[in-house]
Amino acid sequence: MAENNNYNAEQIQVLEGLEAVRRRPGMYIGSTGPNGLHHLVYEIVDNSIDEAMAGFGKEINVIIHEDNSITVIDHGRGIPVEIHPKMGIPTVEVVLTVLHAGGKFGGGGYKVSGGLHGVGMSVVNALSTYLEVEIHRDGKIYRQRYERGVVASPLEECGKVKEKDTGTIVHFAPDPEIFKEGTVYDFNILKKRLRELSFLNKELLITLEDKRDGKKEEYYHKGGIIDFVKFINENKTPVNPKVIYFAKEKDGIQVEIAMQYTDSYQELTYSYANDIHTHEGGTHELGFKTALTRVINDYGRKNNIIKDKDQNLTGDDIREGLTTIISVKIPEPQFEGQTKTKLGNSEVRGIVDGITGENLSTFLEENPSVARKIIDKANSAAKAREAARKARELTRRKNALENTSLPGKLADCSIKDPQFCELYLVEGDSAGGSAKQGRDRRFQAILPLRGKILNVEKARLDKVLSSDEIRNMITAMGCGVGSDFDITKSRYHKLVIMTDADVDGAHIRILLLTFFYRHMRPLIENGYVYIAQPPLYKIKKGKKDKNDQYFYSDEDLDRYLESLGSDRDEIAGRLQRYKGLGEMNPEQLWETTMNNETRTLLKVTVDDAMVADELFTVLMGDKVEPRREFITTNAKYVRNLDI
Repeated sequence: MAENNNYNAEQIQVLEGLEAVRRRPGMYIGSTGPNGLHHLVYEIVDNSIDEAMAGFGKEINVIIHEDNSITVIDHGRGIPVEIHPKMGIPTVEVVLTVLHAGGKFGGGGYKVSGGLHGVGMSVVNALSTYLEVEIHRDGKIYRQRYERGVVASPLEECGKVKEKDTGTIVHFAPDPEIFKEGTVYDFNILKKRLRELSFLNKELLITLEDKRDGKKEEYYHKGGIIDFVKFINENKTPVNPKVIYFAKEKDGIQVEIAMQYTDSYQELTYSYANDIHTHEGGTHELGFKTALTRVINDYGRKNNIIKDKDQNLTGDDIREGLTTIISVKIPEPQFEGQTKTKLGNSEVRGIVDGITGENLSTFLEENPSVARKIIDKANSAAKAREAARKARELTRRKNALENTSLPGKLADCSIKDPQFCELYLVEGDSAGGSAKQGRDRRFQAILPLRGKILNVEKARLDKVLSSDEIRNMITAMGCGVGSDFDITKSRYHKLVIMTDADVDGAHIRILLLTFFYRHMRPLIENGYVYIAQPPLYKIKKGKKDKNDQYFYSDEDLDRYLESLGSDRDEIAGRLQRYKGLGEMNPEQLWETTMNNETRTLLKVTVDDAMVADELFTVLMGDKVEPRREFITTNAKYVRNLDI
């Protein structure tokens, strides 16, 4: 149980008012699109998590109602209700109507807080059509209602409960005047965050119930971040079956680390500060990585696994195939970076370094067989890295004096400014020939691909770079690969994957996307990668191709045919189903798929790296059963299957 049970009005400190939240909501919740909509729920849940972290209440319930309003129930101490000494109104009213008011600003209410900016409840209140709060505290029930951030009814006592039954119930409806893209909550988006919070706060039960369809799930993890690592690695083969775990508190900073090696070639590090995912890393990650590299090299040399004549292993070598969760809890977190998700507290680096160094050294000494496997894997990675370095030399753009040219199959564009240039990766020489003839030569370059490229999920970079097709792509792009990758050197700011609308075409697409995600991820993160949408059907309307009508989905075709009535059968006789890009002549390919005034391109984005990694592992990894399960589950969503 927590040391401080004295949570009252004096601990709620006021920093500033609530003005401009409705006028500029993006400043407080990031956006007024789906991300901001779901962020409202997280703000309320964060308050409940703070109570749980402080030792009060071990269960949180989230309910999505039929009208997309939300209820969050916790079993903490209940928001204080007495008159605030400075504001002269009930303390709960201060919390809900004054920005930066709460127990997180040095008043002793919380030792550690998960809220990023401490704006939580007041911002949710301001951006909701209505918000109703019910508080169970001191054996009594209190209620109050707000509308668009304004008090709609006074705080009133309305019942009694047992002294031990405490907590807060918040029910709110997001305001459609603010969230113009819609106020419909996505169960899966909420599920991911709530499940993540349950991993980060072990033995905390979080339930998510959807009244719209009756779905209800529970998230409870006795093992905490140990279970988190197991969850991430469930479709991989572990090198050390037992997850390495250690936790310690120093100078008021709590550090928890769980790590496990697998036989994959990707490093996965997910770091958190006060339950906030620090996407951009920070001092806690630096401290861990520094200690890991030092400890592994020291152990390897001490036990003669790394020979005197050999160089030290690099951090990249040591982290190959390693999945790590780093969770720190800090009284006063400092966030930096473009998205305010980079931890900046300088003192954290040394603390995490020291805790990691001490605990990992002990683990290796006590588990020599696991230590040997880890170092052997890192040694193998080091040899592959050197081989990859030599292979990369072949893919680098050389200067004119070295007399090395672009790939012979590449039909380059004449414009040299990358921001206007597009590179089409086209399936097959036939379609590539049509694309070369039909393109706009000023800004569209064409690189035909022969067959299916290597599945990079099952190969190290040195093997990847032995593939001629992959080397051609890397050379054409000009921005390097792996650790040498530099997006500023990209020769094209649009990379368009253009494959047939059949099973083989889909397989080639996923192979290419796997390559870009694993070895050129910034291309995807910066919005450079697109998927072309060639038509599935053509209806011949006359002797000239320009009169023909094209359809890009079965649904579009069905709607059109249904609109024809009695003429349907006659038109259907002139219907052609395209099986491949090669069936279109250059003019047709240009008009339907490459003309930037009429084409449709799908931009490839990564909203969630953890989900993306899991999907690539399932679809492209060694284990068959997860892939079979995925296909079985998602078969009902398949469209345009052409076998």
